This record gives sequence, C-alpha cells and structure tokens, in this order.
Amino acid sequence: MCGFVGYINKEKDKTKNIKKMADLIAHRGPDSEGYYCDKNIALGFRRLSIIDLKSGSQPIYNEDKTKVIIFNGEIYNFESLREELIKKGHKFTTKTDTEVLLHGYEQWNEKLLDKLRGMFAFVIYDIKTGEMFAARDFYGIKPFYYAKMGNTLIFGSEIKSFLIHPHFKKELNTKMLEYYLTFQYSVGEETFFKNVYKLMPGHYMKYKNGKLEIKKYYEIKFKEDKTKTYEEWKEGIKNHLQDSIKAHKISDVEVGSFLSSGVDSSFISASSDVDKTFTVGFDNKKYSEIDYAKDLSSKIKTKNINKIITKEEYFKNLPNILYYMDEPLADPSAIALYFVTKLASENVKVSLSGEGADEIFGGYNIYQEPLTDSWYYKIPYPIRFTIGKIASIFPHKRGINFLIRRGTKLEDRFVGNAFIFNNKEVTKILKQKRQTKGFQDLTKPYYDKVKDKDDITKMQYIDFNFWLIGDILLKADKMSMANSLEVRVPFLDRPLIDYALGLPTEFKTDKFQTKKIFRDIASEVLEDKVSNKKKLGFPVPIREWMKDEDIYKQIKTLFTKDHKFFNTKKIVKLLDDHCKGKADNSRKIWTIYVFLLWYEIFFGGNK
Repeated sequence: MCGFVGYINKEKDKTKNIKKMADLIAHRGPDSEGYYCDKNIALGFRRLSIIDLKSGSQPIYNEDKTKVIIFNGEIYNFESLREELIKKGHKFTTKTDTEVLLHGYEQWNEKLLDKLRGMFAFVIYDIKTGEMFAARDFYGIKPFYYAKMGNTLIFGSEIKSFLIHPHFKKELNTKMLEYYLTFQYSVGEETFFKNVYKLMPGHYMKYKNGKLEIKKYYEIKFKEDKTKTYEEWKEGIKNHLQDSIKAHKISDVEVGSFLSSGVDSSFISASSDVDKTFTVGFDNKKYSEIDYAKDLSSKIKTKNINKIITKEEYFKNLPNILYYMDEPLADPSAIALYFVTKLASENVKVSLSGEGADEIFGGYNIYQEPLTDSWYYKIPYPIRFTIGKIASIFPHKRGINFLIRRGTKLEDRFVGNAFIFNNKEVTKILKQKRQTKGFQDLTKPYYDKVKDKDDITKMQYIDFNFWLIGDILLKADKMSMANSLEVRVPFLDRPLIDYALGLPTEFKTDKFQTKKIFRDIASEVLEDKVSNKKKLGFPVPIREWMKDEDIYKQIKTLFTKDHKFFNTKKIVKLLDDHCKGKADNSRKIWTIYVFLLWYEIFFGGNK
C-alpha cells in the first residue's frame, strides 16, 4: 500500500516539483521514495513495504527499461500471473505484484485488468511512445485523481499533492456543495476542487500528446440465479469467503484485524487466525463496542488492543483528519476510524476490515422496508403521496418520517445509506442560486439501469455505486493511509462478488433478517447473538455531544462566522432546535459544520 503522484508537461526540470508533491503524501509510504523524470513526465512514489521488502521499491521498469510503473494496492493472484508470464518469456527482477502488472500490461494491454484480483490504482508509462496508461480497481478501494490544468495533466493518490504544482489553480467547485448536502460526501466524478476529477472505479485512462481517453472496463451487474438451492448457495459463498480471507492474508509483514460488535468484522477476525484485533469506543457504554470485542477476542484466542476516544480528542483531531481526507466527508465514524487505524498502525502494518459485506449480501436495515412495510405500499401511490405531503408539515419524528418516506418514490428518497438534506431543504439553507436540479441528476442514470429489478436490488445497486465508493471506501483508504496502515477488505474480492451477484434476493434479506445467508454462514464460527446482531454501523455520540455547551458554542461560532454559503438564521435554528430537543438535527448540523471547517483548512476561511 503506497501513494503516488505525477504530471505530464514540457517543463525541462521536473525534479524539484515532483519531490515536493510526493512529500505531501509521505504518510502513505514512509518506508522509501522513488522518482522517474524525463522531458515529458514526472513520477513520484512513496512506499509502505508489504511484499518483497528488500527489492520492491518503485518505480519499477521492464527488461529493456522502455516502460515504467508506479502502483498503489495489492494484487492477490500475482503469483499465478507471474508464473504464466514467465512461461511466455518475461523476465522478472523482483518478487513483487507491481512487476507482474508491468509485464502483464506488456503481454495483454488493457485486457490485463480482467485477470486481476485485488485493489489497485496504477500508472504505466511507455518511455518510447510517450503514452500513459492508468487504471483503478473494480470497486474503488484505492483512489485515483487527475486534473487538466492548461497543458499540464496532474494525477495521483491524493488531491493535496496537486495543490503546490505551479500550474495548479485552486478554485472551489461550488456545485458540489449542493450534492454534498444530500449525500454527506463528494459524489460522482467531480470533486470540490474545480477541474479535479476522480477516475471512477472500473475505469482506465490513456493519455498521449494532450489527448485524454477514459473507458469503463467493469460494471456491477446483478443477475439472479434461481437454479441453485439455498444450501448450494451457502456452500458456494462459504468457499469463496474462505478463499478470499486466505488470499487477503498474503503478506511479508504481520496482519491484524479491526473488530467491532458487528457480524462482518467478527466473522473476519474469527476466520482469519490473526494474532491481534483492534477496537475503539467511547466513554458512553451505549456507543462503545470494546467489552464485546474483548469478549470475542478471548474466545477466538487473539489479543484485543483497544482505546476509548474522549470527546476532547475527537474534536481536537477533526481538522487534521479533514486535511487527510482532501474533501469534506460528514460521516462521524470517519474520525473514529482514524483512531482505530492509528491504534492498529502502532502494532501491525496490515489490517483486515469488513467493508462491502452489507452491499453484496443485503445488510442494511433499510433493505427490509419493501418487505416489512408491504402492507402500506398496497395503498395507491397518489394517496400515499398526499399523506406524506401533509405529514411533512409537522416536526419530523419517527411516525411522521414513516409517512413521509413511504409517500415518496424510491428514486426520490434513496441515494444510498445516508440522506441528509432533500432538494428543497438544500435550496432553503444555501445563499447561492441553485446550479443543479438536485440529486436525481446523479442517481437517475443508475436507477434506469436496474429498472427491471426489485427495490432491494435497486438499493444495493445505488449503494454500490454511491455510498460504498464515496463514503465507506474513501474513509477506509484516507484514514488508514493517514496512519501508514494498509487496510484490506476481503468481502470486496472479485471472485466472491462475481459469484454473489447471482444470489436471489430472498436469500439476502427477508422480513426478519438482513444478510440472511451470510449470517447463516457466520453462525458456524460465531455465537448466535453475534451472527444475528442487528446492523448498527459505527456508533458515535455526536447527537449528544452537540448538546454540551462547549461543542454547541464551537459549532455556533463557525455557523455565525459564515457569510458566504449558508443562510445563517436557518442553520443556527437547526442547531438550537437540536439542543432544545425539538428535533434530531445532528446529521444535518454535522454535515454543514464539516464543510465549513474543511473550507477553512483548504481555502483559508470565509472572507
């Protein structure tokens, strides 16, 4: 796991610039650094050594030094690909997966991507032809950003390394704020920095003589296969899970595992035979998973290393965390993740984690709605719509929220596992004139692709293409890399997912249980009280902390300081109503607060 940065232009001496840019992402790779520069391109690399510790430094070249690669990630089937390439006449100088990518591209060009099993973002440069080829993994586990600034193309693992390039023009992309207020993260190809883009998951790019070409090579496709019995599916998924965990443990350094009270991380910890597990919690027992983690760790004979996060250190570290994040992310669990990765990094270099299980196996509680509330959906939509409209006038509480949500079509109420502000609310709190029609601009093309699927599958598809990429995997990468830790996600394994995409919906979620078939498998290695535990997420006591006088003042100060983005009276009212117990506005308040704090860090505050 590493970090890289590079740029292409006709500048004569690129050495100083690329070194400064790579230094800004030294946290991604503190073990070594490497560079390649010529009249066309500059490549910078920071290494966190995991495989082939002695000879794996990058950049790496092919036999005749006509091609060079920089790579961030892990390829879990590199050994078998290496053997295949040797038989075809390729000669290796290292035992790394990086060199396998390079020779693989020589042999198969972009068709190499379909042969890979792993997480990756890499750049291969052909020194003879001047063509650059870059690719990002299937699910977006590893990041890749790029920016075209005049005649300069900049690319890399983190946006912050772009900012000091002399050709980079730093401007806020104000359009993104509208989407962010709904999704709580930077969504889609664009970023909060104007003219900076994400290479999306399952895409590759080519660049030569100023021409940029981007193509999709992989896409999630749900195809129910009802020819297998439940037991056949269970056995098949079990075998794929075992194989994935085994592959994800390949390392020349020690591997640990994160452990919460959820079934996903518990299953991985119990099945992976790691020596150490890592857990964080809070003073408030309601928000702490430490006791559970210690109990399970003792049963599976691993050492649990844990930490209680105080309110003071949570808020003290927030600005630093947002700097590492590059863009605003209003998921309160991102900060907790920062602490657990820091804890793990003090003990191991690699940790397993449970991201992706909910998306593929149907684990989110909201997936049960179409089943548990089927009686209400029998009411004709126009009537439900009218009831929802009337209900929206009243303070939003549990029963009222039920009527509002069920009175709205799925496409207008589900954008992924978080939905903060709706389109009308965004318009009301923003000072600026709307630049977008609303979140549907982004989600509709995805809903159109699954219009023939059931509502549960539609939600899974949206989560895979929005929530998983923009929130779950982003924070896993940025927070782990901030602490120089490699995080591996066994549930997001290509063979496992390709197989599980055929799983019938009724084997994933029913009225009584989410992640049905997975919980059944997990019950063979975990107690029933764990395998059947309801989905909680990563609980953080934000809603309670906001009512404390010190935090209330801290947030209100930033809210009233802003004269540029928000209607001050409206956002202060959100805060005051929350503190008085009139409504739970905690997620809305946090989303605004995180953006304003991020803006101060990267753009120097409001003027």
